[in-house]
Amino acid sequence: MTSNHPDNSDIRHRTPQERAARGKSARASVPRSSHVEFAPTVKRPDPVDIIEGQSATRVTELVPIRYGRMSESPFRFYRGAAAIMAGDLDDTPRSGIRAQLCGDAHLLNFRLLASPERRMMFDINDFDETLPGPWEWDVKRLSASFVIAGRANDFSDKERAGIVQATVRSYREWMRRFAKMGNLDVWYAQFDEVWVREHFGPELSARTRDRWTKAVTKARSRDSLHAYGKLTHIVDGQARIAAVPPLITPLQDLLQGVERDAMEKEIHRLIERYGRTLPSDRRSLLEQYRVADMARKVVGVGSVGTRCWIVLLLGRDDKDPLLLQAKEADQSVLAPFAGASAYGTQGERVVAGQRLMQATSDIFLGWERVDGIDGRRRDFYVRQLRDWKGIAEPEAMVPAGMQTFGELCGATLARAHARSGDRIAIASYLGGGDSFDRALVTFAERYADQNEKDHQALVDAVRTGRVPAEAA
Repeated sequence: MTSNHPDNSDIRHRTPQERAARGKSARASVPRSSHVEFAPTVKRPDPVDIIEGQSATRVTELVPIRYGRMSESPFRFYRGAAAIMAGDLDDTPRSGIRAQLCGDAHLLNFRLLASPERRMMFDINDFDETLPGPWEWDVKRLSASFVIAGRANDFSDKERAGIVQATVRSYREWMRRFAKMGNLDVWYAQFDEVWVREHFGPELSARTRDRWTKAVTKARSRDSLHAYGKLTHIVDGQARIAAVPPLITPLQDLLQGVERDAMEKEIHRLIERYGRTLPSDRRSLLEQYRVADMARKVVGVGSVGTRCWIVLLLGRDDKDPLLLQAKEADQSVLAPFAGASAYGTQGERVVAGQRLMQATSDIFLGWERVDGIDGRRRDFYVRQLRDWKGIAEPEAMVPAGMQTFGELCGATLARAHARSGDRIAIASYLGGGDSFDRALVTFAERYADQNEKDHQALVDAVRTGRVPAEAA
């Protein structure tokens, strides 16, 4: 029997003692203190070249929006620069222990989500870049994001160091907890709003607790009915997705004649065929809906320019909507450094990684490969457009609040890695001391310095006309 485990060793045949010894022995060749290291080499690619390379396969008229968004601030640049950091991380020390990675584990990719049982969860959200790889890479990307966000808020060096150290300490301590748990206990572990309030509420000020409560309430309101009311209008008695150019463009405004008809048929087929990747009960539920309209949508920061469709489906009647998002899935930015995906399509790679890392996933999460009207074959993954999603607002956080949020993110990332990687070996490598925690404080500051330089390079490229930028 062949193992699909992201780690490169078959842990089924190793005792806990052997797995712990493996982690501890890795310290000899890769000391925990060595993770302070980050120094760009003379062969480091031009960051703007990397961004332009990604843009070459994207929708041409949307690319300026991506440059515009990334040039707004160092933090926005960082959100779109996962490909740049992937190459940088490849030159940093690694313990040799692998796990399923998010691939873009910055702080805004941790948020409130709904479970199928209608419980409010806190979990990782974005898996476009997911792939097995060195567990350290996710922790480092998360750590650097807190420094960059802290700098944007004018936090002091000491305050930023405290936030990063607390985030990494939380990851380390929770990994050590998971190492002592059985496989099923780890698999069933999940962080819902009640758990978060009980574990982190006492650390928060009354004002921050109030903001958390409001965020949960707001997230609960963000469902298909809310999206339906906000994104659609009635045209000739029929519900249609409203145009908000260039961010949302209905198909009938995007293409005309034969091309429009061909694309409409292709999206109908996409929804029909993708249903085959769902469990049979959820496929039966999907089949109770009919496609009513579709539109192209601009999404995110780093994803701007990838092909993304929102599809309006109606069920029992026009007051029973379901909004799905079909998003293009390309090769992970980690693939050149961590290895190619084992899955046949990039959409399945995203879905498999999400299901492996999340405690519970969207009931409509699936994938499909389609042929575009330009003759090119592309992979997509599909999920609900909105389902109780709530996102953090780091610009409104005080240092203590950001530190607590960092601890929650660290615990969540540890749980996700513990489901796939050798949690006992990782925990043994990290140990009970704070050597790794302190090392990442330095690494994160160094990488934030580099990110500021890369951001300035893009700003300069926009100023000189090398790349076009558009605010949207």
